[in-house]
Amino acid sequence: MDLLETYRRSVAEFIERVPLVAPGQWSAPTPCADWDVRTLVNHVVGEERWSVPLLAGRTIAEVGDGYDGDQLGADPVEAARDAAAQAELAATRPGARETTVHLSAGDTPAEEYLRQLIAEHLVHGWDLAVAIGADPVLDPDAVAECAQWFAGQIDDYQRSGLVRTEVGVSPTADRQDRLIAAFGRDPDWAP
Repeated sequence: MDLLETYRRSVAEFIERVPLVAPGQWSAPTPCADWDVRTLVNHVVGEERWSVPLLAGRTIAEVGDGYDGDQLGADPVEAARDAAAQAELAATRPGARETTVHLSAGDTPAEEYLRQLIAEHLVHGWDLAVAIGADPVLDPDAVAECAQWFAGQIDDYQRSGLVRTEVGVSPTADRQDRLIAAFGRDPDWAP
């Protein structure tokens, strides 16, 4: 599957889940131990907001702290939709895939950065779904592509503390459960 199509699908799946959050669920726990639902959604929206200037070649220092704090405001659903739309425009503009993105970990090819964003959307989309009791099934093609990419990244992610230690799963676990476990989550997590 084309990288941009995988990116679009991962974003769409996350955004489709945000309106499913009931008013009383914004403070519900998630598989990310220190985050409630609102913090989780805010994190992803913040990542999307950051991606726009980063994909345009700006540095973290140039962007500054403009995306720190609450990105959701009074209408989290609309904030999430707007951020996703702006991020998709940035990712799909001509030449965006050929740029260098200046991340805190160092200069990174834009295509690698997009793969990181795909993982963010998929894994946090699953986090959100299980936290609110929605269907946690992810796009199988996007999962396959993300799993293939992450297999080569997992050691670096674990060493840098970006993910927790992989959770053991049954040898018969499906690809989605193996991906979720690789990101340090228990596929059977429930609030």
